[in-house]
Amino acid sequence: MENSEGVKIESTVVTEEPLISALDIALFVVIITVAYFWYFKRDKQSSSSEKKPYTIQPSSLSSIEQTSNSSFIKKLKSTGRSLVVFYGSQTGTAEEFAGRIAKEGARYKMKGMVADPEECDMADLVEMKEIQKSLAIFCIATYGEGDPTDNAMDFYEWLQNGDADLEGLNYAVFGLGNKTYEHYNEIAIYIDQRLEELGATRVHEIGLGDDDANIEDDFVSWKEKLWESVCSHYGIEETGEESNIRQYKLVDCSEVLPERIFSGEISRLKSYENQRFPFDVKNPYLSKIAVNRELHKSGDRSCMHIEFDIDGSKMRYDTGDHVAVYPKNSSELVDKIGELLNADLDAVFSLLNTDEESSKKHPFPCPCTYRTALTYYLDITSNPRTHIMKELIEYASDPKDQEKLKLMASSTPEGKKEFHEWILRDNRNIVHILEDLPSVKPDLDHLCELLPRLQCRYYSISSSPKVYPKSIHITAVLVNYTTPTNRVNKGVATNLLAQLIPTNDELPQPTIPIYIRRSQFRLPPKSQAPIIMIGPGTGLAPFRGFIQERDYARKEGREIGEMVLYFGCRKKDEDFIYENELQEYVANGTLTKLHLAFSRDQPEKKYVTHLLEQNADELWNIIGEKSGHLYVCGDARSMAKDVHSIIVKVVMEKGQMTNSQALNYVKKMEQQKRYSADVWS
Repeated sequence: MENSEGVKIESTVVTEEPLISALDIALFVVIITVAYFWYFKRDKQSSSSEKKPYTIQPSSLSSIEQTSNSSFIKKLKSTGRSLVVFYGSQTGTAEEFAGRIAKEGARYKMKGMVADPEECDMADLVEMKEIQKSLAIFCIATYGEGDPTDNAMDFYEWLQNGDADLEGLNYAVFGLGNKTYEHYNEIAIYIDQRLEELGATRVHEIGLGDDDANIEDDFVSWKEKLWESVCSHYGIEETGEESNIRQYKLVDCSEVLPERIFSGEISRLKSYENQRFPFDVKNPYLSKIAVNRELHKSGDRSCMHIEFDIDGSKMRYDTGDHVAVYPKNSSELVDKIGELLNADLDAVFSLLNTDEESSKKHPFPCPCTYRTALTYYLDITSNPRTHIMKELIEYASDPKDQEKLKLMASSTPEGKKEFHEWILRDNRNIVHILEDLPSVKPDLDHLCELLPRLQCRYYSISSSPKVYPKSIHITAVLVNYTTPTNRVNKGVATNLLAQLIPTNDELPQPTIPIYIRRSQFRLPPKSQAPIIMIGPGTGLAPFRGFIQERDYARKEGREIGEMVLYFGCRKKDEDFIYENELQEYVANGTLTKLHLAFSRDQPEKKYVTHLLEQNADELWNIIGEKSGHLYVCGDARSMAKDVHSIIVKVVMEKGQMTNSQALNYVKKMEQQKRYSADVWS
């Protein structure tokens, strides 16, 4: 037989009656089992009852959705707001503009909210019509080769692939772009047109900001006309109330334990002490500087070759990618702010959003010291925008300083002229303003709220992972220049990098936070494809990686196509960077031709564009007859534009085409990824 637990019991023959019969044993086991289950079930229920207040037990999927933070519509409704301003931002400018619009909404009885589309369910736009006199504004930057910013990518794809009925949605769009790039404000223009196609109502015409000129002026001019259109559309009037309301409130954190205080981390507390893969914009890798050497042979300028050690990080990069470097401001400038404002830079504080519904609780990692905020989190070297001038007015005790700030904050022709000359032309940063307007003494916490975030700097990677899998190389010119006020402005990142010199002893090596940004700037899939590379100055950087990769393939016995490089600099004996490497690649056959232009080694200046025009036959042979690839890296404002014009001209003449046909041919090359540019302005 078997007992209640399924264990087989064998019978035995005995000569005496047992004290306890088999039936007694069975009954005993049953009683014990029942008692066991009754006791532990009761205990489990009791435990569950005690823990109930600390657990979330959704009754259905819909209840989860109802409490989701991604529903901006519910936030608008629950807080009595009618204005939402979305931003697509890569460097923080679009986010800043969005905040300024939302803040000004109060002057028109439109309580506003700033929203990151990446954190929102953008399908909820169809419900905007349920809110009376509602308005959605989009501040959208175009990034890279006509791409949406990272945080706007999902929204962009939703617009492309969806067919939502947006009738009843009122909207306006402001785009942030740069005219030196081919795809000027492409994403903002698309969003503006697509919203209308889906049935939404455009309240005000799209604004296009040009960062190559004066994007602040573009934005302010558009914003003023925006509110005129809003008043007309909704039949409302400006209240006249000033909107200088603090978005964040100061919290004293002097009692916070040291281990809970941020010291420069981008997102996660102690992330540099406890590194975790994967590494990205919010979680950079603290890389050691393995090599830092000078590339220029003489002269008063400096160009650095720097190698970041990524051994053991699990980071992978491809030839043509970019590396982002997180800089920090100089201690000299930081100390100067503390001195000018008579502030204790080592006081620990936090800035807490006064809008409890906002997903952004702090403007930067908090709590931290003022010194940390000014060193790692805030941009103190760029030209402040007009809204900062406006906020500083109340802190000026001298009437003359007050009037100057009021003028620069205004949108009058005189005000714009003064702002352009005194701030932009003279290249003043916040430190210079506080020095030159000595009666202006803002509260340091308010200044920290106003200043934009310090952004990482991107560099084209100048190495190939095939040859250097454990390190990332960059080529960077040290930035130092004298302003019209006889001050020396220094590049934040390059001057920091110049100080990070590795040692040969057992001392800790210098480190800096980095992460890899993927690029579309790629070698052809087939190593046999012929290519032309045009990269004067540090524009050579990605091509050094290209050449290394093709050289690696050649040494493996693979066939490689023609590689033609156009390089230019001022003087051969001064700033011909990587000269020995390039000559070696020519000697071993990896680099088919090396065309050099030294602009100041002869009376008449000679540039790579001159060489391109001289070598029209070679150019057409590769991009026309052999369907090769052409790459450009460097200055977008003049060099890249000149190269494009020359390419079109060569295609016209050698390909026997009209101007229109040549333009279409070059456009098709771009679409086929046979004409690629990695440029900056």
